[in-house]
Amino acid sequence: MARLLTHPMIDWKDDGTPVAREAGDVYFTAGDGLAETRAVFLQGCGLPEAWAGKTEFTVAETGFGTGLNFLALCELWQAHRPTPDAWLHFVSFEGFPLTEADAARALGAWPELACLAARLLADWPGPVRCVHHLVWPDIGVTLTLHLGDIHDTLPQSQFMADAWFLDGFSPAKNEAMWSADLYGLIAERSKPGASIGTFTVAGAVRRGLTEVGFDVVKAPGHGRKRQRLEARLALASPAKPDIYGLRAHSDPRQKIAILGAGIAGASAAYALTERGADVTVFDPVGPASGASGNPLALMMPRLDAGDTAQARLLIDAYLAARRAYSGMEGAHETTVRQMPKDKAEQTRFAKLLADPPLPLEDLEAISGGGLLHKRALVLEPARIISGLLDNVRVRTGTVEISLQDRLVNAEVFDIIVLATAMETNRQLGWVGLEGRLGQVESVSDATPVQAEAMASGHYALALEDQRLWGATFEKIEDGVPAATSAAARATNADALRQLSPWWQRSATSLPVQSRAAIRATTADRLPLVGAVPDYSAALETFSGMRKGRPVDADAPVLPGIFMVNGFGARGFTWGPWAGRVLAAMCLGGPSPAEVAALEAVSPVRLIVRALKRGEV
Repeated sequence: MARLLTHPMIDWKDDGTPVAREAGDVYFTAGDGLAETRAVFLQGCGLPEAWAGKTEFTVAETGFGTGLNFLALCELWQAHRPTPDAWLHFVSFEGFPLTEADAARALGAWPELACLAARLLADWPGPVRCVHHLVWPDIGVTLTLHLGDIHDTLPQSQFMADAWFLDGFSPAKNEAMWSADLYGLIAERSKPGASIGTFTVAGAVRRGLTEVGFDVVKAPGHGRKRQRLEARLALASPAKPDIYGLRAHSDPRQKIAILGAGIAGASAAYALTERGADVTVFDPVGPASGASGNPLALMMPRLDAGDTAQARLLIDAYLAARRAYSGMEGAHETTVRQMPKDKAEQTRFAKLLADPPLPLEDLEAISGGGLLHKRALVLEPARIISGLLDNVRVRTGTVEISLQDRLVNAEVFDIIVLATAMETNRQLGWVGLEGRLGQVESVSDATPVQAEAMASGHYALALEDQRLWGATFEKIEDGVPAATSAAARATNADALRQLSPWWQRSATSLPVQSRAAIRATTADRLPLVGAVPDYSAALETFSGMRKGRPVDADAPVLPGIFMVNGFGARGFTWGPWAGRVLAAMCLGGPSPAEVAALEAVSPVRLIVRALKRGEV
């Protein structure tokens, strides 16, 4: 299976109706698509009455297509939003995403949706297997779009729906979207009483829904279709054990303290504030004072040759970061030339290019076996973090906490988020974060240029009159303060000579400034994002893992305590993705990530791994 998805071939009827050539079916009824959506899906699920009085409502859909159903639902939500702070969450699954041009042409038939359509099209995803997540805070809407084969993506999704739109073309023409194994997954992700609306009355669909606990009835159809189906979940599926502590608090009105004002804490603060939480950030020194405080930073993808959960996670994080920083002051788009640092990396690059995870708009080969990363970013960290914290209270000075009582400087909070880097080792005692000392060199007052970057193990950046190169990544004992060294400067100088940017000679003739900071890193190089486990209770609850026994229990967690940490050398890549994941956990709503990704970054994984290895 190719890593990139395939855009569908679209044939256009004379009346403007788009037809998927492979499926041989229309995306909507000619001249009547919006009315059909309103009748079959919106009215079929009892909307807007079903969300009356609720603070959040989740609709899921099989088959995103043109996005018409989503936009019609947003229009209805705007007109009938239950309260000013209520949220509508929309989750959809699409295996063959339209091009932006085809989607724009299709949606152009409805001028009344033009503003919403323009907003959706501005962030239209490419053909990448990923979880595409958008937040529209002004109208209280989130979109979580799982791109890939629904048989892979639906089992990896995490949400609970109040309503479903089943809209995957005709069952006779697109059997994969209506196969029997999907109905149980739909039921597992449905709240008690969840409703379903669909245009089909096929017997296999009725039987499939009935067998998993839905009451199914035929209803009058729309237009030329005589009948359609409505269903309601009568028998809810039992919840599976939450071994990794992934379940959300599901309360959008939270008072939250974030400890740490680096990129981890700032990204979390932004995502939580965007969702309406009352956030205060505490930092002893102030924003961007630690590892996030370099004059410049490079934000480019880390791509693996294999299509693994970790590889997809890294792509999701990169794309989320690029969307988050786009248009921000301090973010500068550039193209990065990345040459292989050794033969092993040259082989990896070749495998990667044989089956690329990103389209040509983002990635292509260059001579010498290297990669050309388009639309990467050179960042000014201080300006980025300032922008993320623009609408957030930030308090500097002494920070005293009691996690048990959820107190920060004697103030009670519903949730405390630890974005405290290496200090987390002392706050929790068991995390075991490793410190890596990173040193960079920089100069100012060089010839002003536009953003430029190159990389090969190390990197060299140019922006306006600044030049920066590095960085080292040396292990340092916990508790040892960061300090620059002549040895690190020499290492970076040698790396700069090998990178050989055009500005090397002029930059190094200026006074060079060295800066060192400690990056908190995990053994597996993945971050820690999620609920903080109760360590002692987890050892007892999961003790059977030492002998290979399965676990049938929820992870014991510290109530209201979360963390975003362990970003290592990729803080600006991980930050926005981690913030959105944390926001879903703290405030409710669908997770903007695969379950495999959530488990891979869960703090509980450290305990699970140690138990399985017999280390605790």
